[in-house]
Amino acid sequence: MTASAVVTGLGIAAPNGLGAADYWAATRAGRSGIGQVTRFDPTTYPARLAGEVPGFVAADHLPGRLLPQTDHMTRLALVSADWALLDAGIRPDDLPEFAAGVVTASSAGGFEFGQNELRALWSKGSQYVSAYQSFAWFYAVNTGQISIRHGLRGPSGVLVSDQAGGLDAIAQARRQIRRGSQVIVSGGVEAAICPWGWVAQLTSGRLSTDDDPATAYRPFDAGASGHVAGEGGALLVLEDARAARARGARVYGRIAGYGTTFDPRPGSGREPGLRRAIEIALRDAELTPGDIDVVFADAAAVPELDDIEARALTEVFGPRGVPVTAPKSMTGRLNSGAGPLDVAAALLAIRDGAIPPTINVSPRADYDLDLVTGEERVTPLRSALVVARGFGGFNSALVVTDAH
Repeated sequence: MTASAVVTGLGIAAPNGLGAADYWAATRAGRSGIGQVTRFDPTTYPARLAGEVPGFVAADHLPGRLLPQTDHMTRLALVSADWALLDAGIRPDDLPEFAAGVVTASSAGGFEFGQNELRALWSKGSQYVSAYQSFAWFYAVNTGQISIRHGLRGPSGVLVSDQAGGLDAIAQARRQIRRGSQVIVSGGVEAAICPWGWVAQLTSGRLSTDDDPATAYRPFDAGASGHVAGEGGALLVLEDARAARARGARVYGRIAGYGTTFDPRPGSGREPGLRRAIEIALRDAELTPGDIDVVFADAAAVPELDDIEARALTEVFGPRGVPVTAPKSMTGRLNSGAGPLDVAAALLAIRDGAIPPTINVSPRADYDLDLVTGEERVTPLRSALVVARGFGGFNSALVVTDAH
């Protein structure tokens, strides 16, 4: 019998809340974490808003020896992993040596660390470049540092597929559970709000240049003009369901289905792959569209991409066939951190029977979406679909269900 992967721990660092409880309370209340960039002076850049994690002081949570060797991104990830394991009630030292691993996603790596070391190289010379530059910038650094900190020596890895990567990482974690691992820490945390990272993100042409936090990021709205970038994300503890039951763990829900596709070459005349990814995920979960109680949308806020997502959802679920929400309207798009944060929100929504709202949006009527706006919608929930797309054509969809 194939092992079932359940989620027993959540660790969250988001622009509208540090920690799962603060994030979820803010998200249910529709409180935004988007504002003007403070991590550097943004005045000379065309985009000046971001979702920044508030109140995070790394020294309050991590030993001093880790600070010189880690980027802001990795510090957020380490603390999120600590919280996720604590929430799950798991002490890695109590597990067999190779029973637990780490699978994360990243699209940028430690950009700010790399920027600072390159500045030192160019302005002072190579002798001023930290030896930690050899790995602190790397895509796999979060996986490595979490593994070292907790002694997680089982199957591990990193996925690089931009915004879709966080869902891909969780799916890979589920595969490792099915192959015999007992515990996998998985998800994604990003933080590239620094001049070097900002310029890189601007090259996409998708960042909003609106300076008003109330109108800058409006997915599925007639005024959609790009997204606001953000930092943070979520790390989840995935566990073999039998092991979780045996130790009496509290279970948030089950990773029930996953699908991924890649868009065809532009101009090919072939349809985008998002709808097919959703259908694959539903088949994998052995569910029908009617079984899904809510969709957590990718919500690009680029008219062409919003059109594609709205069409995919109405083709699968029917016009206004399922409630849709985009809580990332409160955080900005977090690259690889976005999907895991939406998965965490979906699990909390199922637990509490509450769909969080999409804020600052008046949905276009022609999209035929039942978009939850204004305030949360209280309703029983048993299953949720999370959708994510990465720059360049990545499409991923993940189905989570309650623990029963």
